[in-house]
Amino acid sequence: MLFKQLIEADSCTYTYLLACEETGEAILIDPVIDTVERDLELLQKLDLKPSYTLETHIHADHLTGARKMRELANSKIVVPEMDQLECADLGIKEGVTFRVGSIEIQPLYTPGHTDTHHAYLVDDGTQKLLFSGDALLIEACGRTDFQSGDPQALYHSITQKFFTLADETLVYPGHDYEKRQISTIGQEKQRNPRLSGKTEAEFIEIMNNLNLPYPRKIDFAVPGNQMCGKCPANVPAQYQGPCDIVNNMGDQG
Repeated sequence: MLFKQLIEADSCTYTYLLACEETGEAILIDPVIDTVERDLELLQKLDLKPSYTLETHIHADHLTGARKMRELANSKIVVPEMDQLECADLGIKEGVTFRVGSIEIQPLYTPGHTDTHHAYLVDDGTQKLLFSGDALLIEACGRTDFQSGDPQALYHSITQKFFTLADETLVYPGHDYEKRQISTIGQEKQRNPRLSGKTEAEFIEIMNNLNLPYPRKIDFAVPGNQMCGKCPANVPAQYQGPCDIVNNMGDQG
């Protein structure tokens, strides 16, 4: 399996490229509209076919690059089935393996940050990789104060789905704001200040008192991502540049 970790600097979003070395099929987990051209250039350089994009959830801090990637490269949009997005090509759900060539992706339903959030577990033959989305971050976790967030559900997702995995499982988060790239399940059990040694009640108390600022892109990102990355009319001028391709698509797809 070929693997690349890519970042979009404005929202500190990680995009993950996984590709089957046998077939050349590639999938991008959580692509960002601003960096689609960069991702396509890398795929072309590696002689890979951009077969799929895959979302962990409906994001509030950036517009997905899924629709733009489909327009430019004919890739298929894959989302959690329970999101029921008419713009998507395929749905994914826990218990059903999603295959990209020889790569097997195991979806894990992990609500709490959002009510339909999914993480993805991949075994590359030597190591298990967890793409945790926004549910589990490095020494942190996704906020639970909007988009049907639920701290109790998130606690259960992390402790019952993630923390039951082997300690050596690699954790690749959806974001990191301190330029860290990777963690492990064992490290998060020991060092995550919101979770290590915390009861469910203590975790809920922590999450209910984070007092984080209102996400600056949420008002256009959420409705735009419900359309797989189509830019709504309320996108501010400074963020409209990457929207040209998808805006010109009209109501296609």
